[in-house]
Amino acid sequence: MHPTKLSQSLAARLALTLAFSAVAVFAAEMEKFDSSKFPKRLKRADSFLGIHFDFHAGDDCKEIGKNTTREMVEAILDQVKPDYIQIDCKGHRGLCSYPTKVGHPAPGFVGDPLRTWRQVTAERGVALFMHYSGVWDGEAITRHPDWARLGPDGKSDGKNTSVFGPYVDELLIPQLKELRGVYGVDGMWIDGECWSVAPDYSERALRAFREATGITDAPKKAGEPHWQEFMDFNREAFRRYVRHYVTELHKFDPEFQLTSNWIFTDLMPESVSADVDYLSGDYSPMDSVRAARFSARWLAAQGKPWDLMAWAFAGQHNAPVRSYKTIPQLQREAAVVLAQGGGFQAHFSQKRDGSIRDWTMQLMAGTAKFCRERQALCHRSESVPQIALLYSTAGHYRQNPTLFGANSSGVNSLRGLLNNLLDAQYSVDVRGEHHLRRKLKDYPLIVVPQWNYLESAFRDELLAYVREGGNLLLVGPTIAGLFKTDLGVEFVDETPTTGAAYVAQDRWLGGYHTAWQRVKATAASKTFGRIHETDDFKSQSWPAATIAPLGKGRIAAVWIALGENYNSKQTVAGRDFLAALTHELFPKPMVEVRGSRSVDVSLQRKGDRLLVNLVNTSGPHANESIIAIGEVESLGPLKVTLRLAKKPRHLTLEPGAQKLDWRCRDGEVRLTVPRLDLHRVVVVE
Repeated sequence: MHPTKLSQSLAARLALTLAFSAVAVFAAEMEKFDSSKFPKRLKRADSFLGIHFDFHAGDDCKEIGKNTTREMVEAILDQVKPDYIQIDCKGHRGLCSYPTKVGHPAPGFVGDPLRTWRQVTAERGVALFMHYSGVWDGEAITRHPDWARLGPDGKSDGKNTSVFGPYVDELLIPQLKELRGVYGVDGMWIDGECWSVAPDYSERALRAFREATGITDAPKKAGEPHWQEFMDFNREAFRRYVRHYVTELHKFDPEFQLTSNWIFTDLMPESVSADVDYLSGDYSPMDSVRAARFSARWLAAQGKPWDLMAWAFAGQHNAPVRSYKTIPQLQREAAVVLAQGGGFQAHFSQKRDGSIRDWTMQLMAGTAKFCRERQALCHRSESVPQIALLYSTAGHYRQNPTLFGANSSGVNSLRGLLNNLLDAQYSVDVRGEHHLRRKLKDYPLIVVPQWNYLESAFRDELLAYVREGGNLLLVGPTIAGLFKTDLGVEFVDETPTTGAAYVAQDRWLGGYHTAWQRVKATAASKTFGRIHETDDFKSQSWPAATIAPLGKGRIAAVWIALGENYNSKQTVAGRDFLAALTHELFPKPMVEVRGSRSVDVSLQRKGDRLLVNLVNTSGPHANESIIAIGEVESLGPLKVTLRLAKKPRHLTLEPGAQKLDWRCRDGEVRLTVPRLDLHRVVVVE
């Protein structure tokens, strides 16, 4: 190390040592937080409803706490009655919004606002969690350039710290100990983590890579030798970093509740391998209904307490102005999450002095009332297996251009197929390999999107599932090509064509410019639907899908990339074609709902009650030019058919215990839901 840099590093470490001493003095000067003096607070694992505030303090924040009063916090709690509040303490800039003695405080404070938040929430029995930016810390890199992650050009991006460096031990862990030990906060929601971390070319990282793999030259871009090994190595480094700080902080205080934002969610679709206390993520402020229904269906299977955070306002991230959503708009987003058994929170921005915008709490209060009416019914309910949509960890990590994040072409296909199947009123679970192993037979139908890779052992499991009586649907020419020998078709072209193709359904054609495969069915398969080469029914056509028997089950393939086209190039013909093919393979689902294409159906179970969740998804919620939706038009009447092993004792429509007229014959229960505003649940007992 250069002598000047060495001197700077020693000076920084001396300053940090002095800061640790200051923490002890600071703690002694403050009244010790004693939980025994206050009502018991819910653990995050038992919580259902929260509010999140943050403002990422910067150099402009010189009077933090000026308007953070007891009355302000009490008003929030009185209106919303949350189980927990989550507030800012360090944003991506790296400056702290409380007078830390360990980290890097913002320029100015009026009093100690964190003490106010903690005192009032503790008195009311409300848990207090912190928003803390982890890997992303610009100030730490400014002060300690050697803590930075380096890119392939050898330069820092100015924001991401290296998970191989001393940042975690010299700043993150000490600061979180300060927040727990001095302020008595209940837990942490650590932001700027898996979705921000990137491949590291710092000397520490490259040395560790060489030692772990024996590979001397680290690749710098996709396509170069050993790229997959380098990406997997960096992924494991991030997991190890999280395990380290979670372990150390649980040693410090086993009751300290921790998570890393988006860890083990759909942005990091893998089995849980760190002892975090809960899972959480903040889904997109735009196209939020579809974002929430995707994330919720993954989180529901991960075996950890979980919640999702809506943004209470909408607009692109770089927009100069954003507007708050409406009460029915936020209620509907909550309903999508609640229908999967999860907890819900919403994000409201703080002012630059750390206070809140009082008027926005009417939005959260209206949403909170809606949620509480459904809590006993929905929270911690579990899905009833119907259709599993495969989110392949192995496939995704080979297609994803970043370490983590749902950016792969396979995920685009997955999202489109999910939306298509939900628009056809099927109850769908999003599951990974680790969810499905040894449980494949629980699902009458498994749908596989356009992954270009599956592990051979799991591919064999899928085929064994079919042979034992299961139904497997492969959607897209690439994934179908991985099962070529089992599909009973002849390829006209060796590889898929990218170009114009027109899917026929109900005497209508839906046009796409996408990947598709010309095949011919053999005696071992039958065709389903047609793809035309032009927008003319007289043009040359090919099978849109084929279905082949395999053992006791069936394996089907769609020979055009419908999934990735559904969200941006949706056609009625393509939508209805996939719905019809799904019906061919799965003709008698446990629940059928007719009367609208705008109802999400989630079949859940809680105790001995079967729950048919119906969420109204009508209107322009996916239109990114519409920020605030004034109203959601009611739907109905909806005709519901339930296929049950035995006749139920009674049925009600909740919330409200509304009685329903129903009849049961030959194992089928038929009823009518007269009206669906946002979310109702048919409860079967």
